[in-house]
Amino acid sequence: MDFVKPAEVLQSMVEAGESKARMNRVQMLIRGFLAGAILAFATTLAYTAVSQTSVGLAGALIFPAGFAIIILLGLELVTGNFAVLPLAVMKRRITWMEMLRNYFWVITGHLIGCAFYALLYGLTITKMGTDMSNPLIQTLIQTSEAKTLGYQHLGGAGIVLVTIKAILCNWMVTLGAVMAMTSTSTLGKIVAMWLPITIFFAQGFEHAVVNMFVIPAGMMLGAQVSLADWWLWNQIPVLVGNLIGGAVFTGLGLYAAHHWGNPVKISTRLATIQGGRSGLASSDAGPKLGTRS
Repeated sequence: MDFVKPAEVLQSMVEAGESKARMNRVQMLIRGFLAGAILAFATTLAYTAVSQTSVGLAGALIFPAGFAIIILLGLELVTGNFAVLPLAVMKRRITWMEMLRNYFWVITGHLIGCAFYALLYGLTITKMGTDMSNPLIQTLIQTSEAKTLGYQHLGGAGIVLVTIKAILCNWMVTLGAVMAMTSTSTLGKIVAMWLPITIFFAQGFEHAVVNMFVIPAGMMLGAQVSLADWWLWNQIPVLVGNLIGGAVFTGLGLYAAHHWGNPVKISTRLATIQGGRSGLASSDAGPKLGTRS
């Protein structure tokens, strides 16, 4: 059986958060760049599927392919990190500054990767800027405007709405990252993570990294969206909502479900190994002291 028990999954979450925080910034930046570009690939694949089939669910069923690639290759997706790093902070494995450092460099990598793919994809679907007839051009423009100006039109209620949709989104996205830890086989990981990602994408919730591609891509193609519109009416509240969804409903939620009030402490493998060695040293020391006396 390749099933991993929930208590062991929680242990893996803490260890993952600790490991991610310990990476150097170049690794974070590169892994964030690759993850952002791959998720952008998956987004245009999903839009292509919808365009070809006229079935919205088709895009949701195929979009998780990008997420699976990111998880299996050990790349950095900040929305997934929103669940595991706060848990590692709570268990005092890392500091708040180490967590924020990871978020900063990974988000920076996402922005560069998404913009890079947006530029190349825009040149592709417009045939180097000579043909604007591809239906996906209008899809990106309309989506970009809907994700910014659509909320702006609602005023304060728009900020609340986009934040709620971001919370619901990352509740599922972080569950996808965690579900991948419930199996030790590649196929098991893919199937497990596919389910929550399909749920989020099919319902049009707000994902920060997807938006780092979709909105700039629409702007490059002619969407009437400014940088202020992008960040004030979408990117900032979506990042906040994604953080709440991941940290509270997945990280803290699973901890409360399996360890709240439980006297058994969660420890990393490193701590367990060190503790074992310490215990061994103590047991070795006992007889030696006894023989001297």
